[in-house]
Amino acid sequence: MSQHPRPRPAVAYVTSHRAPDAEVAVALAAFERAGLTAEAAVWDDPAVQWERYAAAVVRSTWDYPTRRPEFLAWAHRAAGLTRLCNPAPVLERNTDKTYLRELSGAGVPVVPTVWVGPGEQLGDAVAPWPELVVKPAVSVGARDTLRTSERAAAVAHAAALAAAGRTAMVQPYLSMVEGEGETSLLFLGGEFSHAVRRGPMLAGADGGFADETRQPDADQLAVAEQVLAALPERADLLYARVDLVRGTDGAPLLIELELTEPRLFLHHHPDAADRLAAALRSRIDRA
Repeated sequence: MSQHPRPRPAVAYVTSHRAPDAEVAVALAAFERAGLTAEAAVWDDPAVQWERYAAAVVRSTWDYPTRRPEFLAWAHRAAGLTRLCNPAPVLERNTDKTYLRELSGAGVPVVPTVWVGPGEQLGDAVAPWPELVVKPAVSVGARDTLRTSERAAAVAHAAALAAAGRTAMVQPYLSMVEGEGETSLLFLGGEFSHAVRRGPMLAGADGGFADETRQPDADQLAVAEQVLAALPERADLLYARVDLVRGTDGAPLLIELELTEPRLFLHHHPDAADRLAAALRSRIDRA
């Protein structure tokens, strides 16, 4: 008896017009190997019919910081038409880094942070660190981020962000990052996949180094698992990237939890793209 061919659901790799995405080709190829019909789609393209897709995987939507309300409105709308990965409520919380305050309250070790909201000022007695990093709570990469040992400059930058209606984050600059780097732990389909040592963004022209695959230490894996365990929606996450740095005492600290549009470093592990595709296919088949 002949068997019917396995259906090939259509899926969208959600991107933007902002910048080329080096991972799109490898991801689409892996989706095709998993028996999916895959194509890239720009999130704000009005011609895209999201209901055509069995799933839409949010990936390189790197223009959202200046259009966050519009982006979140799209996410909730698209979630009513297709399976959005990651889900819209996750995107809403994760695109504002005040989630770090919530995770810290849940006992997760987070880089020390002073929050300066609209109408507030950075007081003289707070953030008593010799070198400061000041950045907005809604941003990608190092956009609008200042590293300085001049307190007046830090106060002024925090005030400018607050005056613009943005929440500023003030953190110590951890010099260990220049040797250790950041460690990004990638979880695909809820399981640890691989880790990458990333060069520090704020180390200056001569202080960076190339991203490279690394084996995370046991304490880094433990903290990453603690971070994800604190999320009620962990089972719904197609992907997660946990970015850690070591503090002055050597213990790993969470600097960022990327659930919206992180690089997944799919080129850094031979099975990573296929793991992502398999996790996506499994979610579609269970629906």
